[in-house]
Amino acid sequence: MSGKPRLTYLNGRGRMESIRWLLAAAGVEFEEVYLETKEQYEKLIKDGFLLYQQVPLVEIDGMKMVQTRAIMSYIAGKYNLYGKDLKERALIDMYVEGISDLMQMILMFPFSPPDAKEKNLESIKERATNRYFPVFEKVLKQHGQDFLVGNKFSWADVQLMEAILAVEEKVPDVLSGFPQLQVFKTKMSNMPTIKKFLQPGSPRKPPPDAHYVETVLKVFKK
Repeated sequence: MSGKPRLTYLNGRGRMESIRWLLAAAGVEFEEVYLETKEQYEKLIKDGFLLYQQVPLVEIDGMKMVQTRAIMSYIAGKYNLYGKDLKERALIDMYVEGISDLMQMILMFPFSPPDAKEKNLESIKERATNRYFPVFEKVLKQHGQDFLVGNKFSWADVQLMEAILAVEEKVPDVLSGFPQLQVFKTKMSNMPTIKKFLQPGSPRKPPPDAHYVETVLKVFKK
């Protein structure tokens, strides 16, 4: 074992992508194991690696961690991206939970039936522009700082940056009415660890395509 965190998931975004983002933003290198068959997935369950028979699975500090939220809380705490006290942590949690709701819609979008794609895309745009992005635009404007919580880079900033880019892939002009978020996106893009993660050849995964959807359905089919 190299000492690097070891991530087990499919070779695509899904629920692991936010974990990849957080590790990369913290400047942590990691290894990946990709599930390609149902048999590989069933072996993990049989061997007792998956507490709830679900991935993502992250092996870190001698633990085999499952559940995305628990994994990310641990990483954020370990690498000092989780605020300086309980109040800051509560704010980070609130922001992360909100962004996660938006990301869940994006996560499920590739699995939409063809006749529902347009409607689901409209829902993503509507939620982003009317419910979620206005919150962060207001927060950044009110306190006039570079980051969402305590003027210090945190898990919430990483999650928001991932969400902005994910929505922009589907709605390129989504930030047109959000000047603070435009500035935020530029600043985040230039942070060394995030800049590196956004370069070609990094562990960041491309948008899900038909092959990814097919693999997901094959590996996890009942």
